[in-house]
Amino acid sequence: MYPIVKSFLFLFDPEKAHHISINLLHFLLKIPGVKWVWRKRFSLHDKRLERRVFGINFPNPVGLAAGFDKNATLFNDLKHVGFGFIEIGTVTPKPQDGNEKPRLFRLKKDHAIINRMGFNNDGVDAIVSRLKNDRGNLIIGGNIGKNKITPNENAVSDYLICYEKLFPYVDYFVVNVSSPNTPNLRALQEKEPLKELLFAICIVNSKKELPKPILLKIAPDLSESQLDDIIEIVNEVGLDGVIATNTTIQRDGLKTTNEALEKIGNGGLSGLPIKDKSTEIIRYLHTKSKGKFPIIGVGGIHSAEDAVEKIKAGASLVQIYTGFIYEGPGLIKRINRKILEETVNL
Repeated sequence: MYPIVKSFLFLFDPEKAHHISINLLHFLLKIPGVKWVWRKRFSLHDKRLERRVFGINFPNPVGLAAGFDKNATLFNDLKHVGFGFIEIGTVTPKPQDGNEKPRLFRLKKDHAIINRMGFNNDGVDAIVSRLKNDRGNLIIGGNIGKNKITPNENAVSDYLICYEKLFPYVDYFVVNVSSPNTPNLRALQEKEPLKELLFAICIVNSKKELPKPILLKIAPDLSESQLDDIIEIVNEVGLDGVIATNTTIQRDGLKTTNEALEKIGNGGLSGLPIKDKSTEIIRYLHTKSKGKFPIIGVGGIHSAEDAVEKIKAGASLVQIYTGFIYEGPGLIKRINRKILEETVNL
């Protein structure tokens, strides 16, 4: 069924197709009985899938990565397709339109996407108003960033605004300094600025009666020395975990022609081409840190085997995004089934 739906959606510009799929999802789930059918078809409930990671009990280890539900408009629908958790955002203090269109491109031959969205979102106040709605037991992460117009020297303030306003409504936070689509954002990954930012957030968090887990999302383009810095910072600051990885600015080994890539231009590449690099980084972080902190593995998961590979490399949980677009919601159940089959070895 999904191949037919995908063929239809792929007739449209990727960003338009996303909005069509959102409207279609809302419509279908209003039909009596559809929610029950979807839960039956896509969800897999088994105690062996449950994971307790950074103090949170996850019903299963497969989540939706940030970027798909930027504005917290879909979580109440997407919870019916079997996700163990959903990450909203990236959220900024003020609403912003993001970069000029077109800014989202499919690389069909590579099962990949290039995006330069630029943290387009409705702003933290609008997103908080949606998160106040009933979400049952759904675990939601809040991915936070800074506005484009905010200079890096004032970035801490933006992150803290989002942290404070989202605090009552999300279960964990992700500090996003690794998107390639906001000018100079990745400069915040450098050791000293990153320590300053994370210390500021963690100090405020520690003063809460019930602090929330704070995670850092990193790029796949970091060198081993930079990864060593990340490990040092995580331990020094007392972060709860790392998400590895965001999109890459590299274009190595693609089937898409150089001419087509030049026409597309800048942006972060996600999907199957970053699978191995993401897994390498997970393995490096897990091995070098001796497993001292949890890792959420994301990047190029298009099959159950891809997800299990990341778990064996050291990931405690996994997230999908581009694979969800190319493979459909059935991917979630296939991953969970494969995890059950491999439970003895994980």
